[in-house]
Amino acid sequence: MRGVFITFEGLDGCGKSTQTERLASVLLADGYEVVVTREPGGTIIGEQIRGLLLNSRTQGMSPLTELALMFGSRAQLIQEVIRPALGSGKVILCDRYTDSSEAYQGGGRQLGSKPVLDLHHIVCSGLNPDITILMDSEVRASVARARKRNQQATNGGGALDENRFERENAAFFERVHQAYLAIARREPSRVFMVDARREADVVHSEIVEHVRRKLAVFEARSESRK
Repeated sequence: MRGVFITFEGLDGCGKSTQTERLASVLLADGYEVVVTREPGGTIIGEQIRGLLLNSRTQGMSPLTELALMFGSRAQLIQEVIRPALGSGKVILCDRYTDSSEAYQGGGRQLGSKPVLDLHHIVCSGLNPDITILMDSEVRASVARARKRNQQATNGGGALDENRFERENAAFFERVHQAYLAIARREPSRVFMVDARREADVVHSEIVEHVRRKLAVFEARSESRK
């Protein structure tokens, strides 16, 4: 079977990273080969770009520069990680992808969806996720958790400053949230929205059930083509 591309989306602080790792453990136990990666980042070049994008000292970056850098990191990740893994039949779990650009730069920065989707068409050559888990959360609580987490990491001295987005105001994050909801309405067959306000174990069980069901469908289609 061709590999399967699964992305996790949502506001920072909604629990994406935790749920990505927990799903990876389940799929490994189920016998799948799993690759876990993230955006921006996931490659040596991508991690360098991540440092520019998330560091609070680059607060003056223009929205178009931000969007271009996001897609630069994405292009490298596709070439180095995603396409090779898909070609060898692995399951890719990626923390963020183009939906994040549409939500944060298209919605939050008010660039609109069109430039994001145009760049996606050019840079990603039609590579879309097979499954997207959108973790829907309360805006204020998610942002507060992300700010606290990043500040603790920065004060600990062991991590880069990744506080730039968390310095935005409530209106910015509300636009991001609304953009995510619009994507979910537009692509219900791909985007599975999970209420991330609940206990992590409940959210995890719901994600696992959905992903296993979808993987079974993909495998049945693959078998029917043989």
